[in-house]
Amino acid sequence: MVVPHHPGGARLARHRLAAELADVVPPTLLADLIAVLAELVGNAVRHARPLPGGVIRVAWRLRPAVEGSLIQLCVTDGGASTGPRLRAASPDAADGRGLHIVVGLATRWGVEQDGMGQRVWAEFDPVPAPRPDLVAAG
Repeated sequence: MVVPHHPGGARLARHRLAAELADVVPPTLLADLIAVLAELVGNAVRHARPLPGGVIRVAWRLRPAVEGSLIQLCVTDGGASTGPRLRAASPDAADGRGLHIVVGLATRWGVEQDGMGQRVWAEFDPVPAPRPDLVAAG
C-alpha cells in the first residue's frame, strides 16, 4: 500500500495491517507488528525523503515455512543522507529509541538501498501453525 509521507501515513498503515491480519496472527504478535510498522513509517517520515508523489510504500507478507508463516514488514522511502542506525538515547531524550523497539520486537531487521531510495524491513519468525490434533489440558 502507499501512504502519505506525513505522520498520518503511519495511522493508515497501522489500521490496514490490523484489519488484514487480525484473524491471521495471535493478538500479542499483531500488537508487535503494529508497533514495529508504526516505528518504521514514523522513521521514514522524520528522517527520509518521500518517494515520487510524496508517498511511502508499505508492505507486509506472510511466507510459508515449516513451522508456520514468517512475517515480513517493509517500508520503502526516498532515502536519506545517512541510513537508519541504532542510537544511544538518554533517559531524558525525547526520541532515539525507535529502532531499539524494532530490534526488541522483530527477529531480524535490515536496510536495502536501490536506485530510488531505501527499503527498511523487519521479520518475525514463523507463527506456529494451529494443531487441531492437540488439546490443552487444564
